[in-house]
Amino acid sequence: MKYHFVTIEGNIGAGKTTLAHMLARHYNARLILEQFADNPFLPKFYENPAQYAFPLELFFMAERYKQLKELVHTGDLFQSLTISDYLFTKCLLFARVNLPEQEYKLYQGLFEIMQSQLVQPQILIYLHAPVAKLQANIRIRNRPYEQNIPDEYLASIQETYTQYIRQHNIRTLFVDVSNADFLGNEAHLKVVLDALENDSEDGQQYFTLP
Repeated sequence: MKYHFVTIEGNIGAGKTTLAHMLARHYNARLILEQFADNPFLPKFYENPAQYAFPLELFFMAERYKQLKELVHTGDLFQSLTISDYLFTKCLLFARVNLPEQEYKLYQGLFEIMQSQLVQPQILIYLHAPVAKLQANIRIRNRPYEQNIPDEYLASIQETYTQYIRQHNIRTLFVDVSNADFLGNEAHLKVVLDALENDSEDGQQYFTLP
């Protein structure tokens, strides 16, 4: 495969981490996973979004920056493969949904300073699922603070992601994961592997799973 830095993205419950683990095993790649469990504001945010959105997003951005900054100092970055289950721009997309305008502008300024110092992925795998599928996945993984996420919130996150991808012409494998079973169906994983190993042009390529 010609890529050295691949990022997986998608809504809450889309299956990012599962696929990241499988690709990292397949390619014997370095794996970067979001440390969401370390964010002390996450359960509080779901209880009181207005009060905790700003510290939540600041904490996430700082942690993501620290993780991804290490890649800049890794000498073998382009002689090996790194798989990440998040895009740093995720910070800005969630902030756009969660923060009021003045806080968002402040956050955006900090984001732009940090992003300029990071290595950007060469290709994005975006996992797209309907809200009903996301909610089913969220129930199955059973994190208590996620169990009452409104459909409207997931729909808003979904729309923010898709608008960003289309507006910025990012090289993206846009995968419909409505029926995804990467762990149980080898054909589903093969769709992603084949797509990664074929040449992809800038912009979006759309894939469905058999």
